[in-house]
Amino acid sequence: METIRLEFQPNIKAKILELLSSFSSDELKIVQENPEFEQTKNMLQSRIDKINNGTAVYSTFDELDVLLEETISKYED
Repeated sequence: METIRLEFQPNIKAKILELLSSFSSDELKIVQENPEFEQTKNMLQSRIDKINNGTAVYSTFDELDVLLEETISKYED
């Protein structure tokens, strides 16, 4: 199957869904998009930009281990 993303005005949603409902579930599956998609996409692009322009801050394995231990102990109780 292929996937496409549609952007449309809210007032035509019913018409689009009516048209799409004429296809069988084997032919077409409507997938709801994650509402945080754009926010996540922008955050990831920002991180990629920092890596590419050399401003990304990295942690050592020891620093990561301490952070993970602190996080685990916080939720163990």
